[in-house]
Amino acid sequence: MDTYRRKTPEEILAAIQKQGRGRLHILIGAASGTGKTYHMLLEGRSLSEQGVHVVIGSMTASDRVETSQLMNGLDRVPGIIWSRGGTETEDLDVEAILCCRPEWVLVDELAHRNRPDAAARTRLEEVERLLEHGISVVTTVNVYELEGVQHTASQLTGIKAAEVLPGHVLEMADEVRLVDVTPEKLLSRVEQHKLRVDQHSSVVKEGNLSVLRELALRLVAEGVGESLIKLREEQGYTGPSRTGERILVSVQYHFNGSIYIRRGQQIARRLNGDLRIVTFVDPDRKRTKEEEAFRKAMIQLADKVGAKFEELPLRSRRMLPDQLVDYALRNGVTRIVMGHSKQSFLQELRQGSVVKEVLRKIRHVDLFLVADRADHDGERILPTKSLNTAGSSSLVEIKERHNNSIRGHFKVYIGAAPGVGKTYTMLREGNELRHSGLDVRIGLLETHGRQETEAQTGQLPFIERKRIAYRGTELTEMDTEAILREAPDVVLVDELAHTNVPGSRLRKRYEDVLEILEAGISVISTMNVQHLESLNDTVEHITGVKVRETVPDSILHLADEVQIVDVAPRALRKRMREGKIYALEKVDQALQHFFKEANLIALRELALRELADDVDERLEAWERNHSLRGPWRREEVIHVCVDAHEEAARLIRRGFRIAHRLKAVWYVNHVQVTDRDTSLHKEYEHRLEQLKLMTERLGGVFRIVQADDQSEVPELLIQLANQDKATQIIAGQSRHRYRLMGSSRRRGVAHHLVRNARHIDLLIVAKDM
Repeated sequence: MDTYRRKTPEEILAAIQKQGRGRLHILIGAASGTGKTYHMLLEGRSLSEQGVHVVIGSMTASDRVETSQLMNGLDRVPGIIWSRGGTETEDLDVEAILCCRPEWVLVDELAHRNRPDAAARTRLEEVERLLEHGISVVTTVNVYELEGVQHTASQLTGIKAAEVLPGHVLEMADEVRLVDVTPEKLLSRVEQHKLRVDQHSSVVKEGNLSVLRELALRLVAEGVGESLIKLREEQGYTGPSRTGERILVSVQYHFNGSIYIRRGQQIARRLNGDLRIVTFVDPDRKRTKEEEAFRKAMIQLADKVGAKFEELPLRSRRMLPDQLVDYALRNGVTRIVMGHSKQSFLQELRQGSVVKEVLRKIRHVDLFLVADRADHDGERILPTKSLNTAGSSSLVEIKERHNNSIRGHFKVYIGAAPGVGKTYTMLREGNELRHSGLDVRIGLLETHGRQETEAQTGQLPFIERKRIAYRGTELTEMDTEAILREAPDVVLVDELAHTNVPGSRLRKRYEDVLEILEAGISVISTMNVQHLESLNDTVEHITGVKVRETVPDSILHLADEVQIVDVAPRALRKRMREGKIYALEKVDQALQHFFKEANLIALRELALRELADDVDERLEAWERNHSLRGPWRREEVIHVCVDAHEEAARLIRRGFRIAHRLKAVWYVNHVQVTDRDTSLHKEYEHRLEQLKLMTERLGGVFRIVQADDQSEVPELLIQLANQDKATQIIAGQSRHRYRLMGSSRRRGVAHHLVRNARHIDLLIVAKDM
């Protein structure tokens, strides 16, 4: 266990330096009005109720009743008032704070420049002084006020921060938490005069808010990802964590190298992944003039696309697969991009095949082989087309169908794990809507005995649950018919992924929600990221737990608003130890399994990245130039090849996620061999039916073709790909390790595709074991 691991000298030194220093918590939001100040006060009150001495050091003026109520009972150290350009502003009175020696101080707006005659030029300098004196600080920041983000935010939105914080400020923090809010919610606050719009009027535009929100989501996700990498290294883990994509392009100094780099860049952009480029060279061999020119061009291209370029020594050609796979594992690579082999069968026999050796050795890393279409049909670039491809409706089209019906408004609160506060936040919004005059009811609520959540129900009325008799017992479930009959304006429905009790008319709770929405009733619901169907395999890889209750991705895409409730893993584990999530008798088991710190960090990064991608998809669907990934102007047709084994479902989910990112038409192809053992016929047919249902649920087309013999399977799959002008084939890594000289019947389908589908991009999805 990590608890008993001997600390390094660097770790010991860092621990000594931190002794006696205050803790720094930073709350980040997309812009003013997201609720950072509210959450800062909420944290202050929580500490105060535990007997901790908390004071307010600086506070932005607010007209909101909820904010004023939270300030009641907290001591305030008056600031130093002065005038900046005729506007009253407030600096921290650091000396007064040091005199009263609080344990924690609440400091709003960290990006603040002090009066000209102040001892410290900025608020950040004053906060650093408080930390050095052992006083902990909770503070707030807008994402566009951070040095690493300000330039991008300004380019995309025209917004410029009055004061910019240095890039290292987040590294100083012991905890960084995102306070997320949807643009719709923020604009609603402006319309209801709950938020004042002054010099930041350009912020309050839906497109700009979405861009700033995505920047905030990605920034926090990157920070979480870095902490996960560090923790995995400390615990001795190798290979990718699977929370984000890291693309590695393997090149040689040849004209095709630039093609592979460009393809790797396209993949990295659409999957929001990091990009690395590596080449292995003989250090004793002098490069030709042509190779020198290609090397220079590739280094320039790598710099242009923002990729890290590395040139490493190669001991011998036969060692290339080992060195490439070792590099990928050491650097957490999720996908290796390289060219299809150009060797003939006899050449591979004599010299060995780099591609097949890499494929044989890799585990947990996908292999993407780039086709050189110039060899097949004289083309390297496919014709462009509009963003919307047949069979893949854009979010704009979905919204248009949405708005043309009487469908209610659908909002989903998503979190990384149980206990982050989704239900609490949903109830809080329900109370706000009720106070504004709307008829809001609780359709179904799962408080799990949490007192804070139960108290948040306030005056919200419940719609009584339906009683269902089943095998001599009485079960309860949400009464959808009663909701439709009473027709409130808004209904709150907890735990969207829940499977209804036996005897219910509909199997899943999200099906009930869809019926309610179709009746014109708005719904606010909750779910955890691990319940998203396409992430099922990723979550199992991270946690070791197979999640059984899932929600199709299309349900999340249909939501008008998706908002994350973010909590730092250590804070969540503290809640768990205090019995605020599960009953005390279950705490130890939860902390040692699903709620391990590494799991929570990974799930948090996954949730942040998933929501950032969703925001970007919506930006792109509005046909704005604001999409951080840029437009996708390539026509993609994806073929997923599956058998009827357990891995098929994982391939289908992976195919969906890739097709969704690439806005592609996608097919799932299964070849049915007529000489199959008939004793397994019923089980086989059942598995095929389940795969078909999954494919259609995720928006793909499932096809079955017939073959007389297993040896015909690869060629039939290639024929289908050619017929549909497929640009990418996705197949699973073979279940066994095959010898190069093995018979064709003994080699897997993937090996045949590697040899015979060189004119099509080929993704071989790694096995998990």
